[in-house]
Amino acid sequence: MPALTVAFCTFNRATRLERLVAALRAQHCPVDFDILAVNNNSRDDTLATLAHLQALPGAPLRYVTEAEPGIVPARNRALQEAADSTYLVFIDDDELPHPGLLMAAYDALANEGADCVGGKVEIDFQPHGRPAWLGNDLLGFLAAVDHGPQAFWIRDASTPVWTSNIAYRLSYLQTHDLRFDARYNRQGNSATSPGGGEDHVMLARLLELQARIRYRPDMCVDHGVEIERLNRRYFVRLHYRAGLRKGLHELPAYTRTCLGVPPFLVAQSLTHSAKALLMLLALRDGWVRQAMNAAHALGLLTGYRQRHEAR
Repeated sequence: MPALTVAFCTFNRATRLERLVAALRAQHCPVDFDILAVNNNSRDDTLATLAHLQALPGAPLRYVTEAEPGIVPARNRALQEAADSTYLVFIDDDELPHPGLLMAAYDALANEGADCVGGKVEIDFQPHGRPAWLGNDLLGFLAAVDHGPQAFWIRDASTPVWTSNIAYRLSYLQTHDLRFDARYNRQGNSATSPGGGEDHVMLARLLELQARIRYRPDMCVDHGVEIERLNRRYFVRLHYRAGLRKGLHELPAYTRTCLGVPPFLVAQSLTHSAKALLMLLALRDGWVRQAMNAAHALGLLTGYRQRHEAR
């Protein structure tokens, strides 16, 4: 096995794969690397496209199909398939790496002693263009990452890195038996099934274990955005699902409840919803962000209620 594997999980994005594989093969790396594609039950021409790309010159490409639907089984399959490599780099199938990505990832892991390293994610709005209402404060919810021009060690969750552009020392994951949490699985494409959160949970676990996590701005990708994500409903839905997951899996068990729900969650949901409605009626700037807060509060309430009913 090569020392480094760069992996992407893919679902129904056959038309993007040729550019992605070509860009990965154009990368320079001090060690041999291969490319791993995990097909997650795609119904388009993904398998035929991967077979064609496998026969082309350059870094070796291998591909497998993960039958269990969802991003978590696909990413865990990548961990399994790359287990004999020393390092694993994740990139998404709707991204393109900038030159130097693998050099930066390898340098952080092999020379700087990182257990995990993540980099910059720039949003590519082509060919649809950026909506006028989509402010810079919302770009993070499209997976943008930019923590500035300097490399640094990540100490807490205020400067996160995500699986859209991240690399791991596999021996560290194996020693601590780290895998992506199936409770945060997301099926289908990101527009119809927004959210997930499995990479957020992985980062939290790495921080808890005091792993050495590095940010490298020279490890950079362009992240393409589908037209279905460039509307306000997507952002509201995303936050509802995030709140729902947190209510189901993360909130503590409160002793003071009414009909299985803590009263403060009800008050919080009503307050955020009323504020969002007033801002919308007044056409005030920031109403979309407030609607996202309201959706998250409703998700928390709903998730906690569902957990109570399941006991």
